[in-house]
Amino acid sequence: MTDADRGSEGVGPGARRVRLVDLTAQILSALVDGDLVKAGELAGVGFGAEFLVERWLWDFRLTQLTEDPGKAGWLAYAVVDADDPGGQPEAVGHGGFHGPPDDEGMVEIGYSVFPEHRRRGYARATVAALIRRAAASPGVTTVRASIRPDNVASLATIAGFGFTHVGEQWDETDGLEYIYERPVGVPPLG
Repeated sequence: MTDADRGSEGVGPGARRVRLVDLTAQILSALVDGDLVKAGELAGVGFGAEFLVERWLWDFRLTQLTEDPGKAGWLAYAVVDADDPGGQPEAVGHGGFHGPPDDEGMVEIGYSVFPEHRRRGYARATVAALIRRAAASPGVTTVRASIRPDNVASLATIAGFGFTHVGEQWDETDGLEYIYERPVGVPPLG
C-alpha cells in the first residue's frame, strides 16, 4: 500500500480523515511550471490555485529530490479528504517532512491547510497522518515540529499529540521558532 492509498484518521471520535498523496518529481515539475492540470492528472488530485502560490516550495523540493533521489517519499504530499466522494478529490492543503530521518532518527514535519478548509480538522488529521507515516518507517525515532511562538493555530494543532517543548531556534524566514518533539511510539493524548 502506498501513502497515496493510506487513509489516516485524526485524533478522537468523528475526526477528519486525510490521505497523503506523494508529490513525485514529475508532479513537482508540473507544479513548478504552473501546470495544475498536468499535476492533477499525474496525482489523481485536483490542485487549486493555492498551489501556484507555493511554487517556490515545489521548486525547492524538486531540487532536493533531483540532488538526492533517496529523499523520495519524504518531502511533499498533497493532503486530500479521505472521505471526498468525488472522482478526483481536491487538495485541501499540503504537508511533508524536511527530509528523511537524520542520523538520530529524527524527522521534522511541515503542513499547511488552505484558508477555505481551515477550522475543519484537516490540520490535526494531517499531523496524525505524518506521524503515522514516520512511525511506519524503520529507523525513525522522533518527530519534530518547529513553530513560531505567535502561530497560535499551529500550537493548538499539535496539542494532544504528545509533543514536548525542547528548545528554540532562529529561522531565516520565520524568525524565532519553538522546537517540539515526540517519540514516534507515543500514542496521541486525545
